[in-house]
Amino acid sequence: MLKKDFLWGASLSAHQTEGAYQEDGKSLSVQDTRPRSRNEIADFTVASDHYHHYREDIKLMAKMGVKAMRISIPWTRIIPTGIGAVNTQAIEHYRDVFNVMHEYHIEPMVTTYHFDLPQELQAQGGWTNRQTVNAYEQYVRVLFAEFGEQVKYWLTINEPNIMLLADKKILGFIYTHEERYKAFYNLMIAEKLAFKACHELCAQTKIGPVPNISYVYPATSDPRDVRAAEYFNAVRNWAYLDFSVRGIINPIFKNYLKKTGIELAILPEDQDLVTHNFPDFLGLNYYTSVTVEYPRVDQDRASGVSDQQSEDIYEKGFYKGLTNVNLAKNDFNWTIDPLGLQTTLEVVNDRYLLPIYITENGLGAYDELTDDHQVHDDYRIAYLQQHLQSVQQAVDAGVDVAGYLPWSALDLVSVHEGMKKRYGFIYVDRTETDLKNLARYPKDSYFWYQQVIHNNGVD
Repeated sequence: MLKKDFLWGASLSAHQTEGAYQEDGKSLSVQDTRPRSRNEIADFTVASDHYHHYREDIKLMAKMGVKAMRISIPWTRIIPTGIGAVNTQAIEHYRDVFNVMHEYHIEPMVTTYHFDLPQELQAQGGWTNRQTVNAYEQYVRVLFAEFGEQVKYWLTINEPNIMLLADKKILGFIYTHEERYKAFYNLMIAEKLAFKACHELCAQTKIGPVPNISYVYPATSDPRDVRAAEYFNAVRNWAYLDFSVRGIINPIFKNYLKKTGIELAILPEDQDLVTHNFPDFLGLNYYTSVTVEYPRVDQDRASGVSDQQSEDIYEKGFYKGLTNVNLAKNDFNWTIDPLGLQTTLEVVNDRYLLPIYITENGLGAYDELTDDHQVHDDYRIAYLQQHLQSVQQAVDAGVDVAGYLPWSALDLVSVHEGMKKRYGFIYVDRTETDLKNLARYPKDSYFWYQQVIHNNGVD
């Protein structure tokens, strides 16, 4: 059974929903400047216009019954140049956002960084430059000082593993192998500095990491496939959580790096920071599991691309992604694996023994609005229902799952599919090219989730 104080909520990110991309002192982020594919006609200039509709959106979330709402704050609004002067307009805006949430008895859960690095910092090397770490520390200290009394739950850096493994669709550029793990180290140090600053400035609040964790299966019982899965579990999952929670570089990950020409060690000047600052809980984003095999013959990189995940799963001599034939797929070729969520939760619990908040879990689809303003998204209900049953089974098995905040609260601009691919409980009436009136319409899944929250779980 779920706890009586289980934190039911929903999630979104600023750059995918807010719009107002150059209003009230905001600067451009890497999301505003990155090249967009032919599939991404809608951009982030208006998005869902949540910046101007936040009161309406929060009220709709309250009517659904949520107890928490995960949002992100854009660095580009708080400190537009990346480092330096604070934008007081932004401080006042988010202070009001949190006041409205509290008016409706909704706890904010705030992500400090969600893929939207200020372009000015990216031009200076971005996360490969240690100065970005210093800038991030200044930025989060402003957040904690300004909003520490309003926000009880903080999340650090959204999905650093996906950010580093994914192609340029997310970042607008591609890291070299060496740059990727230089950025990995800097991101992990930045996270540790956030833990330290939060605990110094906000004694009553809690903070945690928020990676995308998906358990990696071997394609067969062939020992080479099992080893391939161990390697990719280390690269995709444990490298980030071991550094965050244990203050170590995962040994299998370190072995992988050494074999690929990278020597990675915690610098002496960072050792005290790394081994004395830890999270209070884990945020965990989950959509599906991953399956890999050992690449048995030389293949070019294109032939090793998995069609079930956003990242490019191929490393010669280590692992190759493939679609698991035992799992159903959605319209976007992502496998659907509710049992994989239970397995992921149980393995993460076994490794780290911290409370877990599921901070993303959802289904993207081409929703259709009827003439009477309804969306019959039974496919989304089925997906969420199956995954919530797995959450409850994990809880029954002893996992401390403290909350569920699926993706997403309302429709937003998808990283890969623009406005066509929708995730929300609330339909935002616009198309790729026509903003219409941006009206909000609850979907069938909204009313289903309302009942789930009322019952404190699915039947």
